[in-house]
Amino acid sequence: MKIALMDSGIGLLAATAAVRRLRPDADLVLSLDPDGMPWGPRTPEDLTRRALAVAEAAAAHRPDALIIGCNTATVHALPAIRARLEPGIPVIGTVPAIKPAAAGGGSVAIWATPATTGSPYQRGLIEDFAQGVQVTEVPCWGLAEAVEHADESAIEATIAAAAELTPEDVTTVVLGCTHYELVAERIRAAVQRPGAAPLVLHASAGAIAAQTLRRIGEQPAPDAPAGGTLTVILSGREGELPAAALHYAEGRLLPATQRLADRR
Repeated sequence: MKIALMDSGIGLLAATAAVRRLRPDADLVLSLDPDGMPWGPRTPEDLTRRALAVAEAAAAHRPDALIIGCNTATVHALPAIRARLEPGIPVIGTVPAIKPAAAGGGSVAIWATPATTGSPYQRGLIEDFAQGVQVTEVPCWGLAEAVEHADESAIEATIAAAAELTPEDVTTVVLGCTHYELVAERIRAAVQRPGAAPLVLHASAGAIAAQTLRRIGEQPAPDAPAGGTLTVILSGREGELPAAALHYAEGRLLPATQRLADRR
């Protein structure tokens, strides 16, 4: 089994780690775009063009499925990527976990990039799945970039700024950017109010990994031998996992499998 994941940067690590935990025997292909990142400030047309190139670089390795490990790319480029690759390669997008968050009741905040916040795509999800629930869209200026570069002071400052925009009565936060999942517990600590019930965080990585296995007719096998390899593609060129990835627990799961791939 071979599963590919794509993003402009290391935001795909959360979904990669989730896939690795469910199927340690799966070969993984990570297709990133360091030459074109960040994607968020780009026009939808330019973003789609770059995302297609990154998807095609992954598809050249003939994976059984491709995960778009990026909310912004899913918002703008999912239809184009599916049109290019399916039905030969199933394509799984990353959707903010608004539906399960709204089902829990209470006040919900959606932390997302400025490019996703207020987008027709996100607004449509709110209208479809969060009717009757108080929802606040929180644009997290600079947080994805801070996480991408493992910039500790910037991570602290951008989380604090987004927390200031989050209403005090929020009981649930949807992490609407895959980068944010890498600092989820820091977000929890920033938003949690003293004396309030424990904050609920909703991320997407686990659901995406499970959906990917369903799409290709496979079952989770977390006890399978950990023989899966790792191939990293950087703007179309094979390379190594970015150093910043090792700053996060999800990234530290992967270097050993990359070394195994190199030996093969």
